[in-house]
Amino acid sequence: MRSKFGAAAMISLATFHQMVLANDIIIDEQEQSIPLETAKQNNSASNPSKDLSQGPVTEDGKIIYEPSFFEIFAPQTALDMVREIPGFSISETSEDRGLGNASQNVLINGKRISGKSNDAQTVLGRLAASQIIRFEIVDGSSLSISGLNGQVLNVISESKGLSGNFRWRTQFRERLPANLFDAELNITTPLGKGELTFGINNNGAFRGGREGPEIVTDADGNIIFIRENDTRFRTERPAINASYSVTGNSGSIFNIGGSASFNPSRRNNESPINGPNLALINELRQGRDDEVSFEFNSDYEFDFIGARLKLIAFQRYLNRDSDSLFLQNFNDDSPDEGSQFNTIQGEGESILRSELRWSSGKNDWQLSLEGAYNFLDRTSELLILDAGGIFQDEPLDGASARVEELRSEATLSYSRSLSSNINLQTILGAEISNISQDGSNGLSRTFVRPKGSLALTWRPNSKLDINARIERRVGQLNFGSFLASVDIGNNGNSNSGNPLLVPPQSWVGEVELNRSLGDAGSIKLTLEAESISDLIDQVPTGIDSEAVGNVDGARRFNIGIDSTFLLDNIIGWKGAKLDIRAEYESSSVPDQIFDIRRPISRSLIRRYSVDFRHDIVGSNWAWGLNARDGRRNDNLRLDFLSEGSNDLPFTTLFIENKDVFGLKVNLQIQNLFDQVERRREEFFVERRDGPISTIESFEGRSGLFYRFIITGTF
Repeated sequence: MRSKFGAAAMISLATFHQMVLANDIIIDEQEQSIPLETAKQNNSASNPSKDLSQGPVTEDGKIIYEPSFFEIFAPQTALDMVREIPGFSISETSEDRGLGNASQNVLINGKRISGKSNDAQTVLGRLAASQIIRFEIVDGSSLSISGLNGQVLNVISESKGLSGNFRWRTQFRERLPANLFDAELNITTPLGKGELTFGINNNGAFRGGREGPEIVTDADGNIIFIRENDTRFRTERPAINASYSVTGNSGSIFNIGGSASFNPSRRNNESPINGPNLALINELRQGRDDEVSFEFNSDYEFDFIGARLKLIAFQRYLNRDSDSLFLQNFNDDSPDEGSQFNTIQGEGESILRSELRWSSGKNDWQLSLEGAYNFLDRTSELLILDAGGIFQDEPLDGASARVEELRSEATLSYSRSLSSNINLQTILGAEISNISQDGSNGLSRTFVRPKGSLALTWRPNSKLDINARIERRVGQLNFGSFLASVDIGNNGNSNSGNPLLVPPQSWVGEVELNRSLGDAGSIKLTLEAESISDLIDQVPTGIDSEAVGNVDGARRFNIGIDSTFLLDNIIGWKGAKLDIRAEYESSSVPDQIFDIRRPISRSLIRRYSVDFRHDIVGSNWAWGLNARDGRRNDNLRLDFLSEGSNDLPFTTLFIENKDVFGLKVNLQIQNLFDQVERRREEFFVERRDGPISTIESFEGRSGLFYRFIITGTF
């Protein structure tokens, strides 16, 4: 099956290449959402002295920000600029299956961002600020791009020859090695009749840790022992990426790109254990993960019998080699105890997709066909330390197997303007999927899932738009949940394999209200309700065993606010602004042990962030404060529950100079109030409906963080 699919992908890419060569490719500006020459004129006519007291302009229903609005921030990249757009936040990467319809709320020159994991923040971070002509915030349902609704940012940019940007970010923390290798370099240059972008980075570089006592008591609060935790984490993620894009004189567009990354990660926790009538125990928990991943994507868009056809090919492969070690050494004559869980796995995804778009009068249509092949191939082993100090194999049924999915999907999208201020978009579709698993729990199943949405946008006036959407959603599966596993680094939690998992499905209703405050900022309010069937959760599979399984009857309600207040016109504080984002969620699902409804395990309760920034007018200096915090519901398992919280928000103070020999330099002091992380875990004798065995209470501190960031362009 894999060889046939790979051959089909290679034939498709060869066809792409022939089509490109046949079109005598040159750069063609007609595909932009507005002519570039018009954009240049609008930009050059803007007032270069514009500051935050002068907000955006509205034109044909679009909210337009020109580069002059961002001059006070001295942005280096397009991402720096987008982060300062009042009330706008880049949406998270979609977890939809396959490529699907558009999901992220950012377009580049009216086009979706090519690829799957190539998210908007990554692409904008590679785009130099000097290449930006303007930003347009538009109604997504008016763009005739299937899947987009609500506020969408269209980035109008132009290549200006060789350009690039770089960033170096260091971090220092007490008792931790310095993080000196978090860096990024991006270069964009004309190549032939197209444009090449190349990047190298180590954005995932991380040094972390926490320390503090963990007190273990019985159900009556009597101390059994105290564990002195000292946890350390270290991660690198060096990666390279490249993409090439070219537009032809016939309007054809060709994109090709790829990336490769290596992600070594290490964790270590050495914890002496003391307690009444207890010999000293030295406990060691270690983990190692080495991950190598590759991704390739290509698409070609061209005119086709009065319509527009886009062909897409995508390939991803990941290999992970990991192991976890747990050891206890006793100071008396007791033999050492320990266990080890090792895993080697490969996983991949291959996708071919076609999108055909056409118009008939006021109606816009899109027919999409997608085929995908996914697999996970895992080999795992569990080892237990015997009395002689030698690790011995322990049988673990269902831990090693191969899981495959062959899926096809078809959707039809219809969009039109019902009036000058009302837009409609509907999507109808379905997928058919075959999931098979070999090994001791081998099983093959085929199922059909409907999907689609109905979105309506109403703009009653130039300062308010209301977006409503109803969607039938099919979620993604983690194939690792099909297989048995043991988390020896987390109290020995284990899962049985479950070959009967199906993708979660839900009905989602959402209302989004965007209120422009003109020169004073903006406010966005979002309300979302979801009814979920086949929720992925922990389910008991016996008296003393559990697995990841499906649960029906879950519900979720979410309310969020995203606001920006430009203090120039509110209180007369020149160059100052305040961003407030907050989110609250309520959820419920039938408990699998008690006859009650409870919150979804580890679902969001609340989170917020408050950002204040002051760019001192007439100077290169800026300073600001950020505070953020959040909390999730309890993590529930068969015989265990865990809850966590923080005593204070995580707070950061920064000071910035925007011209140090042409570079922007930012100094941050984080965790100003030495946030305390609290965690309480209850372990039960057998199940959560029985007596409590032990209670573990942990308080940990991370200390101060010192960060030094240098960015520049060329």
